[in-house]
Amino acid sequence: MLDRVAIRLLRPSLERGARALHRAGVAADAVTWAGFAIGAGAACAIALGSNVLGLALIAVSRVCDGLDGALARLTQPTDRGAFLDIALDFLFYASVPLAFAVADPVERALPAATLLAAFIGTGSSFLAYAVFAERRGMSSAEYPSKGLYYLGGLTEASETFICFALMCLVPAWFALWAYAFAAMCALTIVSRLAAGWRAFG
Repeated sequence: MLDRVAIRLLRPSLERGARALHRAGVAADAVTWAGFAIGAGAACAIALGSNVLGLALIAVSRVCDGLDGALARLTQPTDRGAFLDIALDFLFYASVPLAFAVADPVERALPAATLLAAFIGTGSSFLAYAVFAERRGMSSAEYPSKGLYYLGGLTEASETFICFALMCLVPAWFALWAYAFAAMCALTIVSRLAAGWRAFG
């Protein structure tokens, strides 16, 4: 829901950073892998109880996630790059609730599992729509620069980052954040199923 606004605000800074990386000879895939590694470090930090460090690493990881696409567009975007980007993104997103559950399994296991189930729903509906949109030659007017058909929803990357930030800053309310975001994800799933039902009938 907020991604279009965030992309518009951040695009100039990301493009400047991408040009600097391009001049330095850095490849887009390398930035993708670096972002994932930093995100994995964030999950490890959270699992060990270092939530502020985890949040800082999440922020850096998400900057890398924006830079890799901007960098790819300076050269030649590839299917491999788009595949790596989305696959590693989903692995990163799943690692954060899991990390919170590892840090406190008694209090957080059920809300974390609920959120992870919701992530499966949003991820599978997103990718399933993208597959059939590609098969039909559809293109997204809202996100034309994405490497695959990007069907938005109530819970996108921006909202997920906000949720993770709240979890890191107020971990005592982890269950509230997890259940509330899972409910938002459920609305996204319903909207995507309805969109697929209409588009592919």
